[in-house]
Amino acid sequence: MHDPTKAAPWMPSWQATDKPELYRGLAAELDALLTGEPDAVANAANAAAAIYNSLPDLNWAGFYFLRGGELVLGPFQGQPACVRIALGKGVCGTAATERRSVLVPDVEAFPGHIACDSASRSELVIPLIADGRLLGVLDLDSPSLARFDAADQAGCEALAAIVVRHLAPSMLD
Repeated sequence: MHDPTKAAPWMPSWQATDKPELYRGLAAELDALLTGEPDAVANAANAAAAIYNSLPDLNWAGFYFLRGGELVLGPFQGQPACVRIALGKGVCGTAATERRSVLVPDVEAFPGHIACDSASRSELVIPLIADGRLLGVLDLDSPSLARFDAADQAGCEALAAIVVRHLAPSMLD
């Protein structure tokens, strides 16, 4: 089981003292991890694992990719998840349709929330956009209320930009 108090074994020994530092370090490691690999699935899988094992208090981290007008489950870490999400539905579908990050402190208060894992209490979803085209979303869930804040949103948007840079060449072909 994932232990959020322990650093991921592939990560160097840097120790973050605050969120911006944590995200800067993770961004550098994520970029190095994905560099040189052209396969989108491999990169998304490693990105999901790196994020899940590096950020505390998550119970799910992964991707949904736009396929045929809906979001389809991609690589992730956590419990089994909803396979397909309609655009405009739930937090993921809303972030995808509106092409903006959506931070939800309490998923039970979000109209139309889709409960793939009943243990999730808060959520942060970042759209993945390359050359003006929606590729999908990065979805993070936590079992804690109000787990995510503006610093997490900014940090995860930076992580998503790195992922997009490594996914886009093969996904836009």
